[in-house]
Amino acid sequence: MGFGLIGLTSKELDGLVDRMHWFKWGELQKALFALVTERVKKIILLGKIKKTLLLKDEKALDEKARGLMNGLKDRKDYSILNTVAALLGKMGIELIDVASYLGDLMPARGVLTARKPTEEETKNIEVGRLIVSKLAEFDAGQAACVKDGCAIALEGAEGTDDTIRRAGLLTDGGFTVVKMARPNQDLRLDVPLVGLDTLKTLIDAKGTCLALEAKKTLLMDREDLITLADKSNICIAII
Repeated sequence: MGFGLIGLTSKELDGLVDRMHWFKWGELQKALFALVTERVKKIILLGKIKKTLLLKDEKALDEKARGLMNGLKDRKDYSILNTVAALLGKMGIELIDVASYLGDLMPARGVLTARKPTEEETKNIEVGRLIVSKLAEFDAGQAACVKDGCAIALEGAEGTDDTIRRAGLLTDGGFTVVKMARPNQDLRLDVPLVGLDTLKTLIDAKGTCLALEAKKTLLMDREDLITLADKSNICIAII
């Protein structure tokens, strides 16, 4: 059984589950009612809802969602996610760590592509690791684009792909993207995810290297991803 947001969740899920419930952004009461009706006891959260939706379309929130948001001390990602987790817990619904079922999609340390990082890319990766760890202290984004040891674009509310596009506009390419989980990240609530869309965005922006944290990043369409990266002379390093 699946639950998805119209316009955000892939429609392909319709053919992959016994029943699919669809909701508009902000329809929290309707979603909670469906969970109760279906007697759901365990749930896995996958994907990402851009915070820009909340910033641009708060009027779409129903009364239940509005009350939840108004009760927060701040609107950091983890403040929202922990509140949702607590709400589900009160309903007797257990959040499952995604690694319990999809651990094979979370690669171990190594280089996935034919090309290894160059000396310059290796330096950029180290700089990017430090930057992203600092971003985590502010509960900001989880990715940084680095070129020549210089931070070009840091992820905020816009998401990784838009951050990469911004780096492409600010440079002539040749930059490295580092994406990592937050320290002590709760994988029940939020899992870094990379797929073909992110790689295609990197190619369009003329980036050259993608570095992802080992055992904490979901890598979708792995074979197709590696094939396209090799064809485009992109390095994918698991760090």
